[in-house]
Amino acid sequence: MNTAWLWEYPRYDPKTERLVESLCTLGNGRFATRGSAPEAVADDVHYPATYLAGCYDRLTSAVAGRAVSNEDMVRLPDWTALRYRCLPDGAPPGDRLGPDHPSLRHYRVSLDLHAGTLTRRMLFHDAEGRRLGVTHTRLVHMADPHLAAQRTEFRAYGWTGRIEVESVLDGDVANAGVDRYRALAGRHLTDIRAGVEAAGTAWLACTTSASRIRIGLAVRTWARPLAAVDRTCTATTATQTSVLPIRRGHPVVVVKTAALFASLDRPLTDPVRRSIESADRAPGFPALLASHGAAWQRLWSEGGLRAPGETGRILRLHAFHVLQTLSPHTAELDVGVPARGLHGEAYRGHVFWDELFVLPYLALHFPQTARALLMYRHRRLPAAREAARRSGAKGAMFPWQSGSSGDEESQRLHLNPRSGRWVPDHSHLQHHVGSAIAWNVWQYGLASGDTGFLHGCGAELLFHIAHFWAGSATWDAGLGRYRIRGVLGPDEYHDAYPDAATPGIDDNAYTNVTAAWVLARALDLHAELPAARRAELLAQLGCEADELHHWEDLSHRMYVPFHRGVISQFHGYGELAELDWEKYRARYHDIRRLDRILEAEGDTPNRYQASKQADTLMLGYLFRPPELARLFTRLGYALDDGLWARTVAYYLRRTCHGSTLSSLVHGWVLAREQGEDAWRFCQEALLGDITDIQGGTTGEGIHLGAMAGTLDLVERGIVGLDPAADGLHIDPVPLTDIPGSTFSLSYLGHGDVRIRFRPGRLGIRIPPSLHGPVPLVLPDRRRERIAAGQERWFRLPER
Repeated sequence: MNTAWLWEYPRYDPKTERLVESLCTLGNGRFATRGSAPEAVADDVHYPATYLAGCYDRLTSAVAGRAVSNEDMVRLPDWTALRYRCLPDGAPPGDRLGPDHPSLRHYRVSLDLHAGTLTRRMLFHDAEGRRLGVTHTRLVHMADPHLAAQRTEFRAYGWTGRIEVESVLDGDVANAGVDRYRALAGRHLTDIRAGVEAAGTAWLACTTSASRIRIGLAVRTWARPLAAVDRTCTATTATQTSVLPIRRGHPVVVVKTAALFASLDRPLTDPVRRSIESADRAPGFPALLASHGAAWQRLWSEGGLRAPGETGRILRLHAFHVLQTLSPHTAELDVGVPARGLHGEAYRGHVFWDELFVLPYLALHFPQTARALLMYRHRRLPAAREAARRSGAKGAMFPWQSGSSGDEESQRLHLNPRSGRWVPDHSHLQHHVGSAIAWNVWQYGLASGDTGFLHGCGAELLFHIAHFWAGSATWDAGLGRYRIRGVLGPDEYHDAYPDAATPGIDDNAYTNVTAAWVLARALDLHAELPAARRAELLAQLGCEADELHHWEDLSHRMYVPFHRGVISQFHGYGELAELDWEKYRARYHDIRRLDRILEAEGDTPNRYQASKQADTLMLGYLFRPPELARLFTRLGYALDDGLWARTVAYYLRRTCHGSTLSSLVHGWVLAREQGEDAWRFCQEALLGDITDIQGGTTGEGIHLGAMAGTLDLVERGIVGLDPAADGLHIDPVPLTDIPGSTFSLSYLGHGDVRIRFRPGRLGIRIPPSLHGPVPLVLPDRRRERIAAGQERWFRLPER
């Protein structure tokens, strides 16, 4: 790791290879390929895999004596596979080589973030002194989202002879990248056919088992020097074998150019024929590399973030992976935000609430991509309405885990690898995912000024979610408040009261407060809509205008529990037992997955004041202190700095950070509070994936929400950007460990708005355009307007 744009792994370590593969994944927002060695096959060390955004399939497995149906993001055929061995003159043929061969002497993997390429260099040295240098360079094309390419160069040192090279297109694959899922069915590809065209392009056709998505993958293999090619096909693979002369100073070059099409594409065509045509027409590797680099240059100009030192390097890596998963190409697809990117099979490729941490960054840099991700939710609004109807609720009940259809995909059983037991999973009760969707709709509208969306599809999402909360809240005459019962909060560890026969807890503070916020924003939006649109929306909901008076009442009288001078995570939280934290840390050292530890002991977190991740403190992530105080005032509660500081301190001592999002939220909240541990938590969020802080989980896929969240931490947290109805608010929270940053953003139609944050100063440049001036609200409430074509610098007050 020796430059600002280059991430390097200078040695081969089988124990960390899965981590390297995830962090070296290449993608373009449509599909991605893990950074595995071309020589590798799937085993306990390596896991070559390619994933197509939105490509899901469902299989049924036998689990704990019952049939369980799971929908997964499908692992596609391996286009990267390359096998080779040396045939020295006057000596027996050598073995197939690769990272695990004992003759490997040097190994280096280099991920070039600027160019968007992965290079793997190896040097093999046999007992007779013969050496072979191998360099693989791979790209997944950012300009043409159907293409990928891999160039391999072989160099001989101290010998002459030939090298046998097999270019393989391998369809014999299954989903097996997560250990705890391996007992489940994973063979998603059926009707596999393979062939090689007369012109030499290999192809493979397959169909997903239940969803019937047709896949076409073609690979054109080119070699220098030219040689005869032997072509063989099985039911699942196409192999092209060449024997090429090699000697010192005359390297052998092999280039694989892949094209991937599917029946998900628009316009609908034959995926196999399109993939063959595309692979045949694709330019050579140098031209592909140039156009790919130009596309990445544009992405970096719009979405890059510069900060000093190692922190800046990590932020750049995080941006790289966010943009590989959710690029401008994503705006053309019907996909959501996969929590683990397109980098692995953890969480089955499902969409959770992680978009809450991703869309704020995208809305300020790639608003069309953010809009498309919200449209994924809107297209599944009918499914959410049907889910609400089936449960006896109103409005739209969005699923905690979403895949292709918008139905609830949360598992009902999950495996505790510590105990080996399958235990009930009630995470589908996390209805707060609806509030996350509504919050993103609102934030996107403020950042983009896209009133067409906000008054159209955005209003439908917001109103149906508000209607769900209005129907879920029940009146408690004793409290004189509305309550929401039988839910789970973001904590996830508490899924029932101790010894309760039914799952769920009551009045999760985060759920209730955000529900009240959704209702208030729906009322605000209703007030600004044309009369005809208001009537149309109410007709969709099936309610009269009088219903809005109930929404108003709910937004003022939702119950928020308190105990011992702090906000309660949920009603009754303060009555739970205290956990002996020191005992468990001493016994287990790493207690991030405290739920698994306690279950293995025959116990449960439901008995203790112990949280997996930020729950109540999520309120401090979504809302700046003045806004949160106003929200509590609307609800009839006083929230001053002292109460919030006590609440923060209380839950800091009772959280085990079993999610990568937890350190991000705690760092954000503490930075705003000028807390002494702010940087420690921010640093943990930055290092979460690159150091695999969760102990093996990054090899199953990156944590996209945490990566995007660190970018948002700098832009909206530290620099203090906050799009609002009256302009772009700027309220910096200086953090000495990140003293400055520079980035461009999109705001109210202005592209390339340049922000430069320095200690005590902030510079803003608005490029020339036909749009009006940009309104600013500075920390001292001073209001400024910057015209297009202007650059202004402002002194910032000390905090």
